[in-house]
Amino acid sequence: MLGTELVWRSCGRGLWRSLCRAAGGSPRALSAASSSACEGARGGGAPPAGASNVKPLDGVKILDLTRVLAGPFATMNLGDLGAEVIKVERPGTGDDTRAWGPPFVGTESVYFLSVNRNKKSIAINMKNSRGAKLIRELAAVSDVFVENYIPGKLAEIGLGYEDIAKIAPHIVYCSITGYGQTGPMVQRGGYDSIAAAISGLTHITGHEGGEPVRVGVAMTDLATGLYACGAIMAGLLQKYKTGKGMHIDCNLLSSQAFKTEDGYIVVGAGNDQQFVTVCQILNLPEVIKDSRYKTNKLRVQNRKELIDILSTRFSEKTTVEWLQLFEGSGVPYGPINNMQQVFSEPQVLHNELVMEMDHPIAGRIAVPGPGVRYSEFVVSHPKPPPLVGQHTVEILKGMLRYEDDAIEELLRTGVVAQHEVR
Repeated sequence: MLGTELVWRSCGRGLWRSLCRAAGGSPRALSAASSSACEGARGGGAPPAGASNVKPLDGVKILDLTRVLAGPFATMNLGDLGAEVIKVERPGTGDDTRAWGPPFVGTESVYFLSVNRNKKSIAINMKNSRGAKLIRELAAVSDVFVENYIPGKLAEIGLGYEDIAKIAPHIVYCSITGYGQTGPMVQRGGYDSIAAAISGLTHITGHEGGEPVRVGVAMTDLATGLYACGAIMAGLLQKYKTGKGMHIDCNLLSSQAFKTEDGYIVVGAGNDQQFVTVCQILNLPEVIKDSRYKTNKLRVQNRKELIDILSTRFSEKTTVEWLQLFEGSGVPYGPINNMQQVFSEPQVLHNELVMEMDHPIAGRIAVPGPGVRYSEFVVSHPKPPPLVGQHTVEILKGMLRYEDDAIEELLRTGVVAQHEVR
């Protein structure tokens, strides 16, 4: 049963069941199939019959409470790899992006369609106690739980990590937020353009000496979605090794940049209520009442006139004054930081997104740190980027078990090179 044990330890329950089916339904058949698969992996044989239809995440169940882009993009990629993705939406309107457009295909938003394939949707009112109970029941039979709410919001209804971990200690719970789980900006909503502005991406985009330019696609959302996708798979591997789940913290660190009296601010109104809130902060009651701006579709159609109105008002105060007015509003917002401001931003420092280390040539250096945190382990003390050939001998000995004389011959003939660190 060595082959069976190998597959169980490496793959977990979901993939175990899938491989059993592929191998004819019995552990004995699977043991033979897994041994054959191992031979194939070593180059000594062909894949077992039927295995070509097994996707890496077949049998893995993902409970998806995310909306808009970063989260749905992450879970869509996991669905492409075979995971069963259960998308939880609020009854009626569903995901905010179902109403984002144009463009539409008939009545369906192209934005929504683009990042939600390979999913099933269940409409649940989570604010109802029975609805929250349903979520907990689904979590108990799922492998992964993904959400992108402001930290603390799900805990208020019994759906935070601690709540879910009690009933599903195996769960890999991934939180995707604007700025992380703790810190001075933790209660702010986060959209792509806000994170791009605060992180300095907007500042370095465009022509030198010109105005900051928003990237044409939601790069921070997409990058965070990919980061979350990889982190979730790492969490699954860790779970299969230890039997325990974990909490994963991913953060971004649709919007518009406005020139203020002394700089720029980015504000994102992702739904109709947030747009009303923006107008209230700007003291523009006439815009709230204007029928041309009642829905996102109408605002897109009348975008030029609306931007002119908002731009005029934003130019009347400084960036700091506007930031103070938007604080606590629930509307995503942030300044456009230059690179110096990025690395002095309190949230960047709090999240330890800058890591310092000693380089053998450059001396003390600072580099961007990992954007994900895990509840069950911490990223070890960072090792500096290697010099060319710094670990040649170490790798030849450690991984390939080469003897000293063989290594010396490779070095002498120039097949390999070793960089000696002084």
